[in-house]
Amino acid sequence: MVVVEPVDIVAALLRALGEDPSRPGLADTPARVAAAYAELLSGRDIDPASVLEALPGEHGTGLIVAKDIRLASLCEHHLLPFVGTAAVAYLPGEDGRICGISKLTRLIDVLGKRLQVQERLVSQAADAVEKALAPRAVLVYAEAEHLCMTMRGARAEGSRIVTTEVRGLWAADAAARAEILSLIR
Repeated sequence: MVVVEPVDIVAALLRALGEDPSRPGLADTPARVAAAYAELLSGRDIDPASVLEALPGEHGTGLIVAKDIRLASLCEHHLLPFVGTAAVAYLPGEDGRICGISKLTRLIDVLGKRLQVQERLVSQAADAVEKALAPRAVLVYAEAEHLCMTMRGARAEGSRIVTTEVRGLWAADAAARAEILSLIR
C-alpha cells in the first residue's frame, strides 16, 4: 500500500484548484491545513462514553442540565464547519450515577471532532450518556449554523438547524419533554 502524506494531499488539492502551493503565502499552507485537520478530527478514536466517568461516591436524583455548550464540527458532506450550541440533560438512574458537569462539555467536544452530521452527533451523545450513566431519561439538543448552507448552495444566511434526541422517560412524556426543552432554550 502506498502511503500518501496529508501535506502532499493538500498540496495536490491546491494545484487542482489552480493554485501554486510553492508561492509565497501558500508555501506553509499544506502543513498548516494538515495539522488543522488532525486537530479538528482528533475525536475519531475516542469512545464518547469514556469521557463520562461517573463520580465515585456521588449520587443524584434530580435533573442535570448542561446548556450553551459550544459545538463545532465538520460536515462530512462538504468538509465545511457547522457551529452552534448544544445541551445535554439527564435524570440519573436507579443507582444515581452522575458525572462531572465538565464531562458533558467534553462529550460534545469529542463528538464534534469527527466528520459528522448534526443528527448523528445528538444521537451519539445520547448513546454515550446511556452507556456511561444508565439514566432514567436523557435529552440532547443542538442548534447550529451550517456553513455548507450559508456560504454555498442555498446561501441561507442566518439559518440554524435544530436537532434533538430524547430517550427514556422523556421520550414518552410530552409535558416533561417540553419542560426540559424550555429550560434548555
